[in-house]
Amino acid sequence: MADDYRRQSLELERRIFDLDAKCSGLKAEKPDDDYLQNAASILDKLKSYFRHGGGESSTLSKLLQDYTQVILDITFFEENRLVDLEFPEECSPGKIQQLLQDLTEPEVLSGRLAPGQEVQSVLGLELLECLYWRRGALLYMYCHTLHQRKQWIKKNKETFLKCIQEGVRYLMRMLQVRNSVKLSDGVVLHDTSTANLLSEGVFSDTHLLTMMYIGEMCFWAVKYEDCSVDSTERKEDHLQFRDIGTQILNKYVTACEGPLQGQGWNTENAKEILSILQ
Repeated sequence: MADDYRRQSLELERRIFDLDAKCSGLKAEKPDDDYLQNAASILDKLKSYFRHGGGESSTLSKLLQDYTQVILDITFFEENRLVDLEFPEECSPGKIQQLLQDLTEPEVLSGRLAPGQEVQSVLGLELLECLYWRRGALLYMYCHTLHQRKQWIKKNKETFLKCIQEGVRYLMRMLQVRNSVKLSDGVVLHDTSTANLLSEGVFSDTHLLTMMYIGEMCFWAVKYEDCSVDSTERKEDHLQFRDIGTQILNKYVTACEGPLQGQGWNTENAKEILSILQ
């Protein structure tokens, strides 16, 4: 047991010091960035823990959660830089793949260092949701930008559709991290509106935004598959996008016009997309 813990700690320690070097380099570019400052603060705490031989006073789960937060903060800075530059064509594909890999690493590392535990029990529901959300939202923003570059899409339609499919997959996983509350499971909820939202898997504004992102991406996929000469080869994907988009946007509209009516959520775009998908 002690040997296993020592091995796990050594791998995590190496990764933390690698992240510290990366964070220091980014801070040299923008020293006043809040996310990089937060990442540096957590890294200082983690480095101190390992340098002073923290032993088992801090659980592996807590160390991995702190490590994940550093990943989220650093990649958020890098994502914002890409968005500000409007995803330059020459470097964006490589940078996006690197960001996706970085945001996947906490899951992979948790599975390797704590093989007997569910990843969600190691990282916690919120961090796991955030990892999926960030990957899906990054691909949504990238596809949203590409969607406006008609000439690029004509030459790179397969790449565009692949990004959409990957983005939808991440966003769907985000929605599935928490099991929606079953009202028949003996759960007592005195607020009917809240009960209805939870039963549909809507736990936050981010969940609603995720639904809208999925709907838009499914619409783009259907649109470009329909006008593709090779669309018959992707018939299953085409039907999947149409079905997923319809199901998710119906949930979105039901929530926004039901329990969340008057809360500022607009359903016009969702309804317009539904009229095309259905």
